[in-house]
Amino acid sequence: MELKVHKISGEETGRKVKLDEAIFGIEPNDHAIYLDTKQYMAHQRQGTHDSKERSDVIGSTRKIKRQKGTGTARAGSIKNPLFRGGGRAFGPHPRQYHLKLNKKVKRLARLSALSYKAKGKDIVVLEDFSLEAPRTKDYIRILEQLKLNDKRTLLVLNKADNNIRLSARNLQNARVVRAESLNTYEILHANKILFVESSLKAVEEAFSK
Repeated sequence: MELKVHKISGEETGRKVKLDEAIFGIEPNDHAIYLDTKQYMAHQRQGTHDSKERSDVIGSTRKIKRQKGTGTARAGSIKNPLFRGGGRAFGPHPRQYHLKLNKKVKRLARLSALSYKAKGKDIVVLEDFSLEAPRTKDYIRILEQLKLNDKRTLLVLNKADNNIRLSARNLQNARVVRAESLNTYEILHANKILFVESSLKAVEEAFSK
């Protein structure tokens, strides 16, 4: 598949790049995508949630009423989960949500996600660019010129660029990542993926391992 290279002004440069079929043209594996996305979302959870059970609640331990003859259910403690202010039954406690996933499955998931984007024509190739200073309005102008200001975008760079990263940081629908940091969730979450020319080679190197 060949794609035209665009300037950040939205104009075409007249050049074309060919996407590697081994990365952007494979038969997608939906189950691998599911597993990798599940792992990514699980690892976003801190697992610090906690609740107080009846042994953690402050309160008297005396029996609050006699066992029989009241016409209601027996109750031994005011800390019973059935009473207001009592402990919670089977509540959450701190835990790890870590999931193990083989490298080959993660690689297949990323390639599958990129192939879906290529088939859907949701990939845009830009010539390499840089910003003189971190300025959000400059990045917004670039998206407007590319007619992508109303889309969720993921810009893939060959190497870290602080000016570009800081310019996009405050935009809710704009993400900037390096080629080797691409993950399945962000690829699929974005409406359009923007590759600078040099990042395509970096992607090929990262996923050919």
